[in-house]
Amino acid sequence: MSDSAIHSIAGAAGGIVAMSATYPLIFLSTRAAVETKKEQKSTYQAILDIIKREGVLGLYSGLNSSLLGIAVANGVYYYFYERSKETILRSRSSKALSTLESMLAGLIAGSATTIISNPIWVIQTSQAVHTIGTDAGQLVVAKKLGFIETVKSIIAKDGIAAFWRGIGPALILVINPIIQYTAFEQLKNFLIARRTSKLRAAGVVAAVAVLSDWDFFLLGALSKLVATSFTYPYIVIKSRLQAGTANSLRYKSSLDGLLTILKEEGVEGLYRGIGSKVTQSVLTAAILFAGQRRIFEVTKAALQPIIKA
Repeated sequence: MSDSAIHSIAGAAGGIVAMSATYPLIFLSTRAAVETKKEQKSTYQAILDIIKREGVLGLYSGLNSSLLGIAVANGVYYYFYERSKETILRSRSSKALSTLESMLAGLIAGSATTIISNPIWVIQTSQAVHTIGTDAGQLVVAKKLGFIETVKSIIAKDGIAAFWRGIGPALILVINPIIQYTAFEQLKNFLIARRTSKLRAAGVVAAVAVLSDWDFFLLGALSKLVATSFTYPYIVIKSRLQAGTANSLRYKSSLDGLLTILKEEGVEGLYRGIGSKVTQSVLTAAILFAGQRRIFEVTKAALQPIIKA
């Protein structure tokens, strides 16, 4: 089995762990991004309101499709990223990607991931916002739909094409992992080079610094913080389009959606739910980068006897 395939397995497993740990924050940011009302609530108050209306399990609506989505998305992304990285590095002797090369590998991996996984995120978003409804101005709880029920509901209502709702802003958001992985690679290369120089200056001539799990955790968190902060307005647009709400169906394009939100809700509308999203994204990325590396090493070591046989 190639390293790219093992990276894919490790990425999928790491994503499932990270998603399971942080899902309530994803749920809250999705709800906030889709709701267009002016009322502002703290994350704490939003949690209390959802628990009151839907119970604790309400914070996990759409978790099943999210776990499938993150497994597919991370598996596909890591496979294409590592395969692209291997192809680039084989053409020369260097073991590190330049900034432009990191961006190219991220563009290839991100585009493939977006096209393949978009239907799953449409289902997840639909499940997350399905219980949003009004009755005389009050929020009411609708019947929760399972994965298959949600698929049938989307097809019956809008047809197969609905599974690629929001594909425009989703493709634009390929820039998010490009920024994230480019920042990660360059920070990682900088840290390794700096520590290696210190080791060699101390007299360890052939030394090459090795990063710890904690280093990967912090680098993953920092790189995701940068990426999400830059791209959040398009995350709002993507969530609204994938939810298929009446308001979002008025948007003629991603740009029209941005301008409409600015006009009707102000700048704050483009950043609705950013607090819980940034917290979730940073934690997820930190857990993913640390976990993926460790799972990769364990999986590769476990497969070595089989490969040699």
